[in-house]
Amino acid sequence: MFKKQKTGAMLCPNCNRLISANARECIHCGWKNYGVSGLSTGFETLIRSLGGLVPVLMAVCIFLYVISLLMDISAVMQPRGLFGLLAPGGEALYRLGMTGVYPMSQGKWWTLITAIYLHGGLLHILFNMIWLRNVGYAVDELFGTSRAFLIFTLSGIIGFVASNLLGVIFTIGASGSIFGLLGALIYYGRHRGGSFGEAVYRQVGSWALMAFVFGFLFPGINNWAHAGGFVGGYVSAWLLGYQEIRRENGRHRLLAVLAAVLTVAAFGLALFF
Repeated sequence: MFKKQKTGAMLCPNCNRLISANARECIHCGWKNYGVSGLSTGFETLIRSLGGLVPVLMAVCIFLYVISLLMDISAVMQPRGLFGLLAPGGEALYRLGMTGVYPMSQGKWWTLITAIYLHGGLLHILFNMIWLRNVGYAVDELFGTSRAFLIFTLSGIIGFVASNLLGVIFTIGASGSIFGLLGALIYYGRHRGGSFGEAVYRQVGSWALMAFVFGFLFPGINNWAHAGGFVGGYVSAWLLGYQEIRRENGRHRLLAVLAAVLTVAAFGLALFF
């Protein structure tokens, strides 16, 4: 599909500056040009060719939401109030990978991943996609695509582990992962410091506080997953670092690829078990 470029110039997938197509690494940021040796040019290149990390994550969530609706049309038509508007049936969500105490008791560990991308109604997915757009691009820019995806995935898993340990029977949604992105930005602001870091810390801190308050004001919201995801994102950011102190490297990209493969495998397990 894509021909290997051997001559001329190309944009560095990491910093978007012009470099030689034959360069083994970017002279500006140090990105390794794995394409020179015939290997993959990295997770970031693939995601950017698909439109970027945030659009890809949103597309997967919306696609699975539509699939969950189509799996049980009769359940969609049942009146359930404002927060149950266009809500998929429970059986459809369970088959696609809803997590919680009960699924985990059945040995369905993969639901810790699949449930991140499932949503229980129109307002549920709408609010989460708005939040994902608001914070996802910032994490992608400050941490890099591979680390942003790792933070998103790890935060969602940790959030669901926390809520499962605290007895939530069934749960779904990307909000734990989104709180993880907020936690990562809080870490960035505190660690970086300076006027920019302080501005990020104050802005994102107010968003996080508002999101936590919102979670306690409305019924049916998994605040344990939110809290677990926030902690998971903060700790993940601390472990992985951000662009200004440590550029993304092959290890980050490899971990992101493994996380993507594990996510696809998780949905395969959800469909067959």
